[in-house]
Amino acid sequence: MAISKLLKEKIKKIKVLVMDVDGVLTEGKLIFDGQARELKAFNVQDGYGIVILKRAGIKTVIITAGNSKVVKVRADYLHIDKLYSGAYPKIISYEKLLKFFKVKDSEVCFVGDDLTDCQILKRVGLAISVKNAVAEVKRITDYTTKRCGGDGAIREVIELLLKTQGKWNSSIAQDL
Repeated sequence: MAISKLLKEKIKKIKVLVMDVDGVLTEGKLIFDGQARELKAFNVQDGYGIVILKRAGIKTVIITAGNSKVVKVRADYLHIDKLYSGAYPKIISYEKLLKFFKVKDSEVCFVGDDLTDCQILKRVGLAISVKNAVAEVKRITDYTTKRCGGDGAIREVIELLLKTQGKWNSSIAQDL
């Protein structure tokens, strides 16, 4: 895939990947069982991509307006570096993560899909929307994935980051 020189320069600066949940790490459906317990489906390739990304030394963060036990379980399972749940407006949690990781806007990539993500997308060094994002989000991002949220979009972003930064081969070497 050919990407512009400007996009390459933005990608090379990234030290932290921040992800929304519903519509990004999942397809965006909210499913409840008969006991009102929330269920979510996550993509295995996205999850393993996060493992690979962490090998490359890039920090991982989830910022979600929801407050789901399922997301906490997934974040713990993947050893996500920081989870902000019940985060609304999300920009407040974003400000906290900048201080926590001691990074600048230009060193952060955020992947979002809906209007609640716009304030962060306008700030970060690399703004990415998933294929199923709303039009207002796609208009303000640097890149839109070919895959939908919950269907490998995060893995696509991770491969883009690591291949552009020249870290892909060393990060997957132990798997081959």
